Amino acid sequence: MSSLPILSLTLFIPILGAIVIMCMPADRHKPIKYVAAISTLLSLLLSLWTMINYNLTIGGMQFVERIPWIADLGVNYALGVDGISLPLLLLTNLIGFSAVYASWHTAVRVKEYFALLLILITGVMGTFITTDLFIFFLFYEVVVIPIYLLVIMFGSSKRVTKEYAGMKLTIYLLIGSAFLLVGLIALFIKAQGILGFPSMDIATLAQVNYPVGFQIFAYALMAFGFGTLLSMFPFHAWSPDGYAGAPTAVSMIHAGVLKKIGGYGLIRIGLFILPVGAKVIAPIIAVLAIGNVVYAAFICLSQKDLKYIVGYSSVSHMGYVLIGIAALNVISINGAVMMMFAHGVMAALFFAMIGNLYEKSHTRNISDFGGLAHQMPRLAFGFMLAGLVSLGLPGTVNFIGEFTIFVGAFGVYRVISIIAITGIILTALYILRTLGDILFGPRLEKWDHLQDLKGPEMVPLVVLGSAILIGGILPFTVMDFINSGVGQLLSHIASIQIGGIF
Repeated sequence: MSSLPILSLTLFIPILGAIVIMCMPADRHKPIKYVAAISTLLSLLLSLWTMINYNLTIGGMQFVERIPWIADLGVNYALGVDGISLPLLLLTNLIGFSAVYASWHTAVRVKEYFALLLILITGVMGTFITTDLFIFFLFYEVVVIPIYLLVIMFGSSKRVTKEYAGMKLTIYLLIGSAFLLVGLIALFIKAQGILGFPSMDIATLAQVNYPVGFQIFAYALMAFGFGTLLSMFPFHAWSPDGYAGAPTAVSMIHAGVLKKIGGYGLIRIGLFILPVGAKVIAPIIAVLAIGNVVYAAFICLSQKDLKYIVGYSSVSHMGYVLIGIAALNVISINGAVMMMFAHGVMAALFFAMIGNLYEKSHTRNISDFGGLAHQMPRLAFGFMLAGLVSLGLPGTVNFIGEFTIFVGAFGVYRVISIIAITGIILTALYILRTLGDILFGPRLEKWDHLQDLKGPEMVPLVVLGSAILIGGILPFTVMDFINSGVGQLLSHIASIQIGGIF
């Protein structure tokens, strides 16, 4: 362990904040919010410090922490970051900090709300920085509990009940985790038989010469488990309802980083440990991704609720991530990771703006609005920025991810890539139409009382908007890290030996 356990501090400061909040009187609303804001700010600053001090020349896992825990199972409390996990750690804390301020006007059960929110942020962070499979699955399960409670306790939706949305989301996540658990247990048992000793260390498991048949079996289980979390078609139905029923901060975290656990798991665990299985299953994933990209984009064209538009749009964008992963080359996987980062900040900003508008107007129906840019120019700017990122405008961070994915995937899946490009056209149609309907046109007098973003409400726009513009104009600030991590991962895969059939 390094002299300063920077990753442990980053990980557990929100938990410490949750403990402090739970010890505070329930009627101290402002101090509770300040504790949540300070906790997430400290984690954000520590993740920025980690990124700045990461040695790109050396690459690989850095800031490693390892403490033996369950010796009989080979489980260690093990943390570390590389070029793939670092941007996702930063993404989690950017959204976590912004989510606190997006919830600043929460007035009901404030103590429980912010404590659960901090636990949720910790669970998501843990999945990105652990290097032990057991700890990874532990943090993944930690995420399910607070997100369910936050949705059923604080959610709101006119199309579906918050109880229905919370239960549907949880059931899908648990079904996916059940398949994932079977795959991880099979991986552990097989590796123990080959190695002669138990280990849950991801790097150690990646050195094992697994038989081809086993790799296909195990990767198929992981593809289903992680694919469900990533809302891979046709296992995507939980996602839009979950967004619609969740409170604003949970929608931001759900779309921004929770889904990214699925993409990260497919790369870090599936591809890294089971490369032959990934190669066999990849064409199936690429075909299913077309359902994400095209089908979900068509669904967006018929939606009337702002949250459902962004919800189905997220399903569509995750199709690009799946195509990038399925192409299995450095360029496409670089694009997939960049797309996860880009979509995270974009979706979180979209939901922050929608949540603010809903809180003031009590409606999310597009037909109810018009000309909002007249009296809410800052909110309109947030909507426009998120919308232009969503359709992949050059100069924004999303363009870098989409372009890189298609460059890497075109030589592998030419027809699929051509079909998927139509998703960009459909995205432009529903995004521009939606923004035009709610922001421009004649001013509606019934909304003259609405106040623009001010004070704490500006924080999500400033923080996430800055990430969008910096990542788009200076893409090397993120891409250099991603390229370092993906390059080393694929170099490792090229060097390993493959065992027999079974």
